[in-house]
Amino acid sequence: MNKVILMGRLTRDPEVRYSQNDNSMAIARYSLAVDRRVSRNNAAGGEQPTTDFINCVAFGRQGEFAEKYLHKGMKIAIEGRIQTGSYTNKDGQKVYTTDIVVDNHEFCESKNANPAGGGFAPAGGGQSSAPADDGFMNIPESVEELPFGG
Repeated sequence: MNKVILMGRLTRDPEVRYSQNDNSMAIARYSLAVDRRVSRNNAAGGEQPTTDFINCVAFGRQGEFAEKYLHKGMKIAIEGRIQTGSYTNKDGQKVYTTDIVVDNHEFCESKNANPAGGGFAPAGGGQSSAPADDGFMNIPESVEELPFGG
């Protein structure tokens, strides 16, 4: 089974191109900074978190989603699979690649938590109570004020 689930922050805005055939398809590429649970000791004797920078690619609708909603600094979770490949560069050297082919993106924080701006709306279209400064919806004190109460 080849399944990957990662959570991290985008290191840059997605780079999106469209295929040049009859059925033009979005192809989005970006890098995800993912912290490891383990730390390494630095020269000063303290622990330093370790981060991996993982190349991701999203095709079709997922590529269009990345183009529209994902921005540098956003914290997201992705689900997909590892894909390896190789090519020969202009110097005649063989280069090996490893990418995560993204099947699904999910936001991991509210739009307000990301200073770069998210571009997604809260569930319900914002028609219910306004969110508080902490990103949570205000809950009415009495049951009569709730839409399902009474």
